[in-house]
Amino acid sequence: MEIAEERIGDVLVLRPAGRLDGNSAGSFERALLAQIDSRPARLVLDLAELEYVSSAGLRAILLAVKRGKSVNCPLLACCLPEHIREVFDLSGFGNVLPIHASREEALGT
Repeated sequence: MEIAEERIGDVLVLRPAGRLDGNSAGSFERALLAQIDSRPARLVLDLAELEYVSSAGLRAILLAVKRGKSVNCPLLACCLPEHIREVFDLSGFGNVLPIHASREEALGT
């Protein structure tokens, strides 16, 4: 898995590409938590290039949401492919973090 990052003002956008599974979840989690600890005003996960997410990947995102809340760094997601959106909906992640249809929408909140 590769993670591209981009700063837009005081917002950090992370764009993971590939599979977020048991093999990549640990490194993804560490990278995500390190970015949250740098305290951007908001962190947006642009998931347009995410091919697959497992329960280990969802756990990493959940831990990041909790860490973000503890340091006042809201975490948002955007651009979920339909199959990833289904996983988020079935697992209740729509209640865990805000999900936006587009990056522009996520940046505007």
